[in-house]
Amino acid sequence: MADIVTNSKARRDYEILETWEAGLVLKGTEVKAVRAGHCQIRDAFARVERDEAFLYNAHIEEYAFGNRQNHQPKAARKLLLHKREIQRLAGLLSVRGHALVPLSFFWKNRKVKVMLALGKGKAAYDKREALRKAESARELKRALMHREKNR
Repeated sequence: MADIVTNSKARRDYEILETWEAGLVLKGTEVKAVRAGHCQIRDAFARVERDEAFLYNAHIEEYAFGNRQNHQPKAARKLLLHKREIQRLAGLLSVRGHALVPLSFFWKNRKVKVMLALGKGKAAYDKREALRKAESARELKRALMHREKNR
C-alpha cells in the first residue's frame, strides 16, 4: 500500500478513535490526476447522508490533458463502505465532537482507497500538551545521542 497523499492536520487536530478503509468512486480524469499526485485532503471531511457516505472538500486538480468532460476539483465523492459500516458510522457521528476525517489516499490492488478515521476534536490545551511531549522526547533522544557520541 503506497500512500498517495496524507492528511498531516488530522492527527494534530483530532484524537483518532477508530479507522476504516473505504473505496472511492472516481472518474477517469480524477484517477489520472491522483496518479500524478495532484490532490490534497487537508480540509476534507466525510458525512453520512441517506444511508450513503460522501467525502467533501477533497481537492483533486483537473487533469491537464483532460477534455471538456474533465471533473470538478471539489466535487463530493461517494465512499464505498458496507451497509453495516455506514450505519455504525452514522451512530458514531451523532455524538457531539466526533468527525469523520480522511487520513490518506493510497493504492490497493490498483484501486484508489481512502483511510477514514473517527476523530474527536482536540482542545487547544491538548494540542499544546502533545507538542510539549514531542519536544521533550526529541530533547531526550538528542541528549542520549550526544552521550553515546562522547563515549
